[in-house]
Amino acid sequence: MKILTAILLSLYLLPCMAQPSYKIYSTARQKTITVDDLINDMGKADVLFYGEEHNDSIGHIVELAIWTKLAAKYPKQAALSMEMFETDCQPVLNEYLNGLIREKNMLTDARAWPNYNDYRPLIELAKEKHLSVIAANAPARYTNRVNRLGLASLQQLDATGKSWLPPLPIDTATGAYYNKFSNIMGGHGSMGGMQLYQAQNLWDATMGWSIARYYQTHPGSKILQINGGFHSEEKLGAAAQVKHYAPQLRVLNVAAYASENFNQPDWSKLSKMADYIILTPPQLNKQEN
Repeated sequence: MKILTAILLSLYLLPCMAQPSYKIYSTARQKTITVDDLINDMGKADVLFYGEEHNDSIGHIVELAIWTKLAAKYPKQAALSMEMFETDCQPVLNEYLNGLIREKNMLTDARAWPNYNDYRPLIELAKEKHLSVIAANAPARYTNRVNRLGLASLQQLDATGKSWLPPLPIDTATGAYYNKFSNIMGGHGSMGGMQLYQAQNLWDATMGWSIARYYQTHPGSKILQINGGFHSEEKLGAAAQVKHYAPQLRVLNVAAYASENFNQPDWSKLSKMADYIILTPPQLNKQEN
């Protein structure tokens, strides 16, 4: 009943909250659109990346509204892909979705994030509608290993370990993404070698590969991928890795931000970030995890 209430709130209260709680903009049209408009655009796409701020309360409501409407329009094709679960946890997640284990066991064995309650309505809707959820992220123990020892160290994993990762070696994107990452980290000299950037690429590549692999066995899917914004801004990171593994896939992306000027977007900064921008007032959207 709590899940149903959350979904109903997302669908019926959210439009009423649009002034002044959030706005969705199409960067191509440079005007506001609705969730329904976005879902209609998915008719010409295969994957929608939703780049969130993890502690954005309103952003979580919007992504639930998107997932609910996507599932309603594509009841046999919709699938949810998540940074919040790691590939080796897929069997556990599947057991929960199929009603074989209790939620408390899934939360422990699938290493759910501390703020799992923000994502719980997404999972419960997938469970109710018998839709797939893709545990898309690389196991943290492997990203940690790369951060310490570099990508080449993954070659020492056994066959089981490698099965949770994209085919080795992982392609490390250079150019725009590397420059963006180094700027965030404070410049090239602040990165302490390439291992940190290689770990980021493993993270992105695994999400891209997870989506591409799922689509290969489920052609025609409409996949909603939830991840932190940096992973899919400018269609770099995981969004670019999807195209690396499956060039034919059509990708759209959302970038959600808190902004003081959510009524007047700065298009000089935002137009290149995503196909859709979701803006919320910063005083409303932050929460403690």
